[in-house]
Parts: sequence; C-alpha cells; structure tokens
Amino acid sequence: MTGQTVAVAVMALMGVLALIGLLARLLQAVGWRSVPRTGRSLVVRETVALDPRRRLHLIECADRQVIVLTGGGQDLVVGWVRDP
Repeated sequence: MTGQTVAVAVMALMGVLALIGLLARLLQAVGWRSVPRTGRSLVVRETVALDPRRRLHLIECADRQVIVLTGGGQDLVVGWVRDP
C-alpha cells in the first residue's frame, strides 16, 4: 500500500462519518422520532441496582405489578404487588 492509497481511504472514511453526523443532527433538529406505541400491556416502572450484577425491577403487566430480581444465577419473580 502506498501512502496515497492510505490517505484516500482515510479521507473517504472521514467523509462517510461526517455524512452520518450531519444526518443525525438533521434528524434531531427536525424532531424525527419513532411513533410511540399506545396501549402497552407490559411496562417497566422502576429499576433498582442492588449490586453490580443484580437488579430489582417493578414491572406492570395488565393493571397488575410484579417484582422481578434479575442478574444472579437465575431470574426470580419475588412476588406480585397487591392493589392498595
């Protein structure tokens, strides 16, 4: 490979990255977002990190809430939250 070939490849890469950056800024300025889905039946309401591996999640499923422990050797359903 000659120095000129490497320079052309680097310039082409920089051009492609610049175009991607410009497109991202344009889409952000226009406010393009994916259309949010309505009527979701499964929603993660809250997440708490217990330690670097394990997390406790409060998940709402069809008007009921469940607490799930993830990240250990296996995932575990801690229990369903009763209605107030």
